[in-house]
Amino acid sequence: MTGETMEVSTESALAQARGAGSAREGAEHWGEERLTSVTTLALLVWLAVSLLRLPALDYATVTQWLKAPLAAVPMLLLIVSLFRHLQMGLIQVIDDYAHDDGNRMILTTLVTIASAFTGALAMFAVLKIAFTTAAGVAG
Repeated sequence: MTGETMEVSTESALAQARGAGSAREGAEHWGEERLTSVTTLALLVWLAVSLLRLPALDYATVTQWLKAPLAAVPMLLLIVSLFRHLQMGLIQVIDDYAHDDGNRMILTTLVTIASAFTGALAMFAVLKIAFTTAAGVAG
């Protein structure tokens, strides 16, 4: 060694880990990520099968299909699940790679706002299609 001093810790591994965060919080986040991934996958399979069963994939056919509650409700659930999963995944990337607390907070806030806004926009589009009258003009 060239003049470096090595500090030896007398703390046990458990003592060093204490105060590093709640173990319960990480497990809850992990479980919610797995739940949203499973629900998103199941709803994406539903969407693919539903679209394949349509006689055509033109605008008129798909919008008519989306007017049915059995199509609109699962589509809304897909949007909620997908955008929540996206938000959690991006926040995990931020937590892993943004080491400055200020940057992490700003990026997490931006991801949360962006995912909420785009998810709400997608939900609005589905609801607008579902509640538009057959003549194409809302009553």
